[in-house]
Amino acid sequence: MATIERRDHGDHVHAATPPVTAQTPAPRVTTPPTTPATTAGPVRYVWAAARIAIGWVFLWAFLDKLFGWGLATPAAKAWTNGASPTAGFLKGTADHTLGGLFTTLAGQPWVDWLFMTGLAAIGTALILGIGMRIAATTAGLLLLMMWAAELPLTTNPFMDEHIVYAIALIGLALTGAGTTLGLGTQWAATPLVRRYPILK
Repeated sequence: MATIERRDHGDHVHAATPPVTAQTPAPRVTTPPTTPATTAGPVRYVWAAARIAIGWVFLWAFLDKLFGWGLATPAAKAWTNGASPTAGFLKGTADHTLGGLFTTLAGQPWVDWLFMTGLAAIGTALILGIGMRIAATTAGLLLLMMWAAELPLTTNPFMDEHIVYAIALIGLALTGAGTTLGLGTQWAATPLVRRYPILK
């Protein structure tokens, strides 16, 4: 309330102006940031499991075609028995869109060596968690060629397991999946990889 002040020399009554005081600013209320529903730990282990699983698919394909253990490849068609590990698949593409290209590669020694070396190297790298960028790139290219060899697809307009695997491999490389349940950290610390980071 304003106080009333009388002056001795006049009859006027003046309302005294209240003193100006500094206003204390209201406290700012901050909302704590929300945290994601998933934590880094479980996600890392899921990617690691996917890496090892896909690596085993490649490594098993190499071992089965090499020794003919009777699941996908009978012993008589094993590479160690002189059979071509690529001839059966490539010759089977004759009636497909790109069959003319792929059938000419069937049974070529250099194709067999390149294919089998790729299976072994990709599978080993993925299981160990090393060389993830190169492993994912080369595996993706191999899968895309196998997908192209089967065009047109009979069960889907364009999507099959080759494309799904290729997408998963990209995720493995981008998330550094080799550092969990793998040797990715140790591999990245080697002088060779530190000099050529593309080998991570």
